Amino acid sequence: MVINDLTADTYEIGPIRPPSEAYSLLVRVTRNCPWNRCKFCPIYKGTKFQLRPVDEVKSDITAARQIYDSIVQLAGKTGGADNIRAAAAQVLESSPDGASRNVALWMCAGGEQAFLQDANTLITKTGDLIEIMRFLKETFPGINRITTYARSKTAAQKKPEELAALKEAGLSRIHMGLESGCDEVLRFLDKGVTATEHIAGGRNVVASGISLCEYVMPGAGGKRLWREHALETSRVLNEINPDFIRFRTLTVQPRMLLHADVACGAFIRSNDEEMVEEIKLLIENLECTSQVVSDHMINLLPEIEGKLPVDKEKMLAVIGSFQALPLQERNNYKLGRRLGFYNSLEGLNNPVLYRQVAEVIERLVKNGQDVGDELLFSLMERYV
Repeated sequence: MVINDLTADTYEIGPIRPPSEAYSLLVRVTRNCPWNRCKFCPIYKGTKFQLRPVDEVKSDITAARQIYDSIVQLAGKTGGADNIRAAAAQVLESSPDGASRNVALWMCAGGEQAFLQDANTLITKTGDLIEIMRFLKETFPGINRITTYARSKTAAQKKPEELAALKEAGLSRIHMGLESGCDEVLRFLDKGVTATEHIAGGRNVVASGISLCEYVMPGAGGKRLWREHALETSRVLNEINPDFIRFRTLTVQPRMLLHADVACGAFIRSNDEEMVEEIKLLIENLECTSQVVSDHMINLLPEIEGKLPVDKEKMLAVIGSFQALPLQERNNYKLGRRLGFYNSLEGLNNPVLYRQVAEVIERLVKNGQDVGDELLFSLMERYV
């Protein structure tokens, strides 16, 4: 039995969410992005931003509840209420529609968190957002964490009492794309925000008690501004002191506006080795108490994680370990990481994996190629 045998209900789901929200119930409060000019983001280009009516969002939440109830019914038919996760897994494997799959995956993970889409849900009127969250928690009493994306400029414009009210209503965490703290980099990337606005928005959220996650983009300054990017980003992060700092390495695809700048030479990309040096400089200058996270396949060194300041030396040691490797081993790791062989530097100690990557390199050499930047750049495109 599949979900279509139980209910025809469905609801709208936006295109993205943070990796850390992979098991969240997705609730689309807004459509697309109100700024939508960032050169590095292809997600919403060609779309129009819309604030969804509160009743429309509530209808989606109701539809999600009906799917949830149908899965519970299925569990009752196949083994009782304690079989809910098994029933959800069955639906997850067989359901053709995204809404049913989202509810099933959420239930498999315990059904405790929700993520409000799309790119800047905080732009919604505070009263409307509170009404939506209250209805969501009434509909799903088991939800204990609600998170969303927001722009720094929007957060800076929210009154402290509004953010406090959102926290009281259940907003647990805000994910914000800092990308860089360097104004020249921000202008070039057309981010639509300044370092000062980043600080104001971030500090507003921190002061409210809502958990703040800031995303930093290694490589955003390119070869010309890498140092300014690292130093100014660390300065801004120190001013904000967010709960989390997450790395999202710059990747350039033809769908991105930045691709034209790369093609004409206006932006020269930093390679892996240069970005490692950039991250080293950034971490060396961080003086906040944030948790550093590297939870995306696009990042070269996922082991660069830890709580500041106690784990700073540990993170720098990871970088030092990579930089101390002979060129042959660094090339093996870079290619192996980009091909998905390695999950950490420790993978180099696996003789089977190391040999598999070495064989790929041997084939490249026979074809007159090497482990060059353009090859690694092209492999990175698969992950965004």
